Amino acid sequence: MEITRRCSCAHMTGCTMAGEINEGSVPAYYREVYEAVRYRTDERVQVEVFQRLLQRTDLPKAVLGQIAEHVDSTDGFLSKLSFYKALALIALAQQGKQPSPKLLENCIQELPKPQLGDPKDLTTLRMQPAEEDTLTISQTLDNLLARDTVHVELIPEKKGLFLKHVEYQRYKISVYRRYSDFDVFHEVLLQRFAYRVVPALPPKRMLKGVLTSVSERDFIEGRRRGLGRFINLVARHPFFTEDELVKTFLTFSGSDVQTKLRDTCKKTGDEFMTNRIATQAKEYLPADIQAQFSTSRELIRNIHNSFQKLRDRAEKMAERSKENATDLLLFGKELSALGSDASSLPSLASSKSTWGTLRQSLKSLSVEFSVLSDKAAQQGRREEDDVVEKLNIFLDLLQSYKDLCERHEKGVLHEHQKALHKYSVMKRQMMSATVQPKEQASVEQLESRIVQQENAIQTMELRNYFSLFCLHQETQLIFSYLPITSHILGAFVNSQVQGHKEMGQVWNELQPKLGCLFGDDNGLRPTI
Repeated sequence: MEITRRCSCAHMTGCTMAGEINEGSVPAYYREVYEAVRYRTDERVQVEVFQRLLQRTDLPKAVLGQIAEHVDSTDGFLSKLSFYKALALIALAQQGKQPSPKLLENCIQELPKPQLGDPKDLTTLRMQPAEEDTLTISQTLDNLLARDTVHVELIPEKKGLFLKHVEYQRYKISVYRRYSDFDVFHEVLLQRFAYRVVPALPPKRMLKGVLTSVSERDFIEGRRRGLGRFINLVARHPFFTEDELVKTFLTFSGSDVQTKLRDTCKKTGDEFMTNRIATQAKEYLPADIQAQFSTSRELIRNIHNSFQKLRDRAEKMAERSKENATDLLLFGKELSALGSDASSLPSLASSKSTWGTLRQSLKSLSVEFSVLSDKAAQQGRREEDDVVEKLNIFLDLLQSYKDLCERHEKGVLHEHQKALHKYSVMKRQMMSATVQPKEQASVEQLESRIVQQENAIQTMELRNYFSLFCLHQETQLIFSYLPITSHILGAFVNSQVQGHKEMGQVWNELQPKLGCLFGDDNGLRPTI
């Protein structure tokens, strides 16, 4: 049996009836049953709990289906009035009547009592979620990597970027975005999800006046890669993936995506305002949350430092492969130049000299060394794409976690402490005003300000706990990504095996060729 969400405009009768049940006229038994089964942090009843309640009625399965059909639910919950309506339908069905909203209209003033036993016994039906159920995010690395992938490509003629969305779970679409679009998206994403890991953007341009060996072309390519890592981390984040902001950025094809993003953010508000358990976050936090936070933060800081060193070494190896490619190519060109030398041999050269023959043979070797150069360049690209890039995407995530920790301490926590200090100052002023009589108007104004400050502190406390709640979840997200270490090591080993295999094959093919070119005495004999 399933209760589905029903459209209010398409089912006016059912929704009107739910609205006509006046809570003040609801029998006490209804309220007792509701209090016994309602969700502990909400004024709603879980669909699963209601289904269990239906099973206790011993009504025929077909009748239970009829009751469920006339009850509205949203996101897995029944509202209080929908639940009261359901109780009335159960009571009518137990009287042998056909449960329907039309029949309910006749007894709206005096709702029938369902036979469900002592309300106290119904508390066992309630699904008491374990403390970690809401707090825990059940994500594996495979789940995260199986989400949408977005390719970022450069469009030089448009002076912008081309986002190619590869479909995994949602939609397949391509849109054009400028760096400034990414900048606005990052800005509103931070406003919407201030308590989540939001990756940083790569810099828009190279800093002037700073000595750097990076060319403009390399910088643009590095920025493209950075934007690709940013958008994929966002698209795969379990709390961002279905958000309207992300959908807008990935799919909106209108002329002004920046205005659309700002309007969407303004309309939606930040996560604290929209998350249904935001004001109850404290209930879900473990007692030692601060200790857990400190321990996790220190561990992740150490992991970040180690991965940064691994990335630096991997970058050097990739750079050495590219340098090796250049050296091999130049080595071959020098051999070719040496073999192309048309200078005549001096008369003092022995008639038995083989240099003339050797010189002619050298010209063809540049082909093999060009192949070796290509293989070394491919190795460098593999190390850069498969190893360095994977390390960078994890480092971007780790850095965004460090940034989140700083936002927590310097943001909501700091503001909360400032508000408490301001409140204590006001209380002292109030005490002084009672000792030294002042004008009534100024005292009343001070009392009003104290009340406002108390409300502000209460909101800040709720935000502080919600920030810790989100931090706890984001810490789990980081640990969900940690197995990427095995992916990185696998890519590293595979790149080395493939690179050495390809290079070795060319060297092996070159060795007998040298023997054919130069004869037996060619320096290829094994040394003792």
